[in-house]
Amino acid sequence: MSFSLEPSEDVIQIRDWVHEFAENVVRPAAAEWDEREETPWPIIQEAAKVGLYSLDLFATQSAEPTGLGMLTVFEEMFWGDAGIALSILGTGLAAASLAATGTPEQLGEWLPQMFGTVDEPMLASFCASEPGAGSDVSAIITRAKYDEASDEWVINGTKTWATNGGIANVHIVVASVYPELGSRGQATFIIPPGTKGFSQGQKFKKHGIRASHTAEVVLDDVRLPGNLIIGGKEKFDERIARARDGKRSAGQAAMKTFERTRPTVGAMALGVARAAYEYALDYAQQREQFGRKIGDFQATAFKLADMKTRIDTARLLVWRAGWMARNDKPFTNAEGSMAKLAASETAVYVTDEAIQILGGNGYTRDYPVERMHRDAKIFTIFEGTSEIQRLVMARAITGLPLK
Repeated sequence: MSFSLEPSEDVIQIRDWVHEFAENVVRPAAAEWDEREETPWPIIQEAAKVGLYSLDLFATQSAEPTGLGMLTVFEEMFWGDAGIALSILGTGLAAASLAATGTPEQLGEWLPQMFGTVDEPMLASFCASEPGAGSDVSAIITRAKYDEASDEWVINGTKTWATNGGIANVHIVVASVYPELGSRGQATFIIPPGTKGFSQGQKFKKHGIRASHTAEVVLDDVRLPGNLIIGGKEKFDERIARARDGKRSAGQAAMKTFERTRPTVGAMALGVARAAYEYALDYAQQREQFGRKIGDFQATAFKLADMKTRIDTARLLVWRAGWMARNDKPFTNAEGSMAKLAASETAVYVTDEAIQILGGNGYTRDYPVERMHRDAKIFTIFEGTSEIQRLVMARAITGLPLK
């Protein structure tokens, strides 16, 4: 059997299509929406019109045999602009959560409502983090209680750092049902639009990805029909029974979502890193100092060589993790965390070096590497900080319960 790292013709076609949209629609609008700090609805609508924001795209590329389809979509879109790309593709995190453990009936009813239609695109939001529970998902205090008399779930709590929080049509919320069981006692719930007691809290003003809406959401005696627990109550009760018996669990809801999406976050970071590298390379080939192109100077050329090497290295790790996830290969050495760690820290490194190559110009908003540098930092923070990735990897490698 031959081995090849050459993407399939289908992946190449999707790459070129998304790249064209990112270059012609996303990039020209990037600076404006970064300054406005608002959700770029006109760009989302354009994406929907061409089929780039749709359930069909999510389904077909998530099922692409090599696992590279969706990774390619994310890298190219984030090459265009991270804030706008997250506004367009952020729904994918909530969709991945539902797809991971949802029943066929739940998928059929709620996935279409996450994306909406071509004429009226909608958003979805995955809500796990809390003011006191970011990286420590087991510390979630949002509570869900089952009311047997009415067959309803009653949920109270506050979620924070929610992408599309409060403006989404469908919210996916992680809550603790049995606090004494820690993360094993958690479940994930579907919050339909217009649910009484559900509201947006403060909207955050951020350092980067400013075209993406990030906010708190508040659940005040939210009552949901019993069938809106993802996966169904029967399966949840079975999982709780196993936990009480001390049997090993297949993993709790929030972490399952993160495991599935970490390679995708790595692809996001790669897009930003590649964009900064390409801009710095072009600048170094044009800019003159002391009568020579600055790319002729070894100091600059070595920076570019290191930037390119780290980008390509990180991409190989991201592709491996994506292939493993798509083909149900277990991340025995935390390969998903490895890919996310390498790519996110590469994005910070490369964008920092890009500013250095541009000098004073790179530090101004007249040049896009300044915005890319601000955007890059988030990848070392969300969906698990770099420190958490190292902890996950260390536990997997050593088999020890490191703290």
